[in-house]
Amino acid sequence: MMDYQSLLTDCIRDIKPSGIRRFFDIAAEMDDVISLSIGEPDFKTPWHVRQEGIHSLEKGHTHYTSNSGLVSLREGISGYLNRRFGLSYRPRDEILVTVGGSEAIDLCIRSVISSGDEVLIPEPSFVCYEPITRLAGGTPVIIETKAENQFRLTPQELKGKITPKTKLLILPYPNNPTGAIMRREDLEGIAQVLRGTNILVLSDEIYGELTYNQNGHTSIAQIDGMQERTVLVSGFSKTYAMTGWRLGYLCGPAPLVAAMTKLHQYAIMSAPTTAQYAAIEAIRNGDEDIVHMRDEYNMRRRLLVDGLNRLGLSCFEPQGAFYCFPSIQSTGLTSEEFCEQLLYTQHVAVVPGTAFGDCGEGFVRVSYCYSTNHLIEALHRIERFIEEHKGRASHA
Repeated sequence: MMDYQSLLTDCIRDIKPSGIRRFFDIAAEMDDVISLSIGEPDFKTPWHVRQEGIHSLEKGHTHYTSNSGLVSLREGISGYLNRRFGLSYRPRDEILVTVGGSEAIDLCIRSVISSGDEVLIPEPSFVCYEPITRLAGGTPVIIETKAENQFRLTPQELKGKITPKTKLLILPYPNNPTGAIMRREDLEGIAQVLRGTNILVLSDEIYGELTYNQNGHTSIAQIDGMQERTVLVSGFSKTYAMTGWRLGYLCGPAPLVAAMTKLHQYAIMSAPTTAQYAAIEAIRNGDEDIVHMRDEYNMRRRLLVDGLNRLGLSCFEPQGAFYCFPSIQSTGLTSEEFCEQLLYTQHVAVVPGTAFGDCGEGFVRVSYCYSTNHLIEALHRIERFIEEHKGRASHA
């Protein structure tokens, strides 16, 4: 009989499964569950975008594209970034189309990180950065951001973690799970620390269009001297409700993009052709779709934040993405206990903050990319859960 465990690397054996999917999978087996656990838009991909994908199939566009992606799509990405953020990237050698933003993150980390290199990762943050760093042989160095700073990375926190082994800073803003953003003045402070170093920035801006302040999103690549030391990662999943199409991109200095393209060539070949044709339509004619979805998320955001604060679950106002990150410390439960008991007693699924790093203890992530009716009903159920928990605690 085969000993499969002995075949696995120590690193892959030690990596824990995603804490996000665990609660989603449990909820999927239950009836009458309101799942606020997954960060997936409830909108359908806009019809004109779907239609372009259909047309590409009807025209027989079913072959591989170039490794870097369709030139017309890369030109569209270049024009979009210039139009929206004033950034200039050459379509031919500074943009790579990938299978979702996740592949772009993987390519960047694996292309620059070797054994012993340190990667700075602000947490709470998305679950993939640390395991990919470990798989590349690197050492994750966690920077715990704080609620009192609205989970922003501060220059002092960054400076305190830099060593001669530091090679890469992950900048995950707008942030999943907290909804935090980095304002221009915040990014100026980070840039001041990094100038004069040989530290690269991986700026994960997949939620860049989903910001709710008046000034909109600012990329660190817009800050003076930072584009040359930044790999910008984004995609179509969140902005255009295209999660299942699996399409993202990275932009950066040509020598780095060329190296990442080599890895992409051998691991992937090219991103899905149908998705690329649909994305051309999205990026050319989808600005109104973005506004519509962002306005709807903004309304839900206010509803959920107000409701959670009213229930005594203190929640700072998230300015980006589509998540709230309320504190559940007033209940006396751990994050895991809160999520498990809420799911089993009231059939509401949220994600423990610890899924996004140890400093997420005492918090839970609640997604508001669901209908208003779902959110209102979820708040009613959470209120019942808190009241019943208080009743049990008073009789204990």
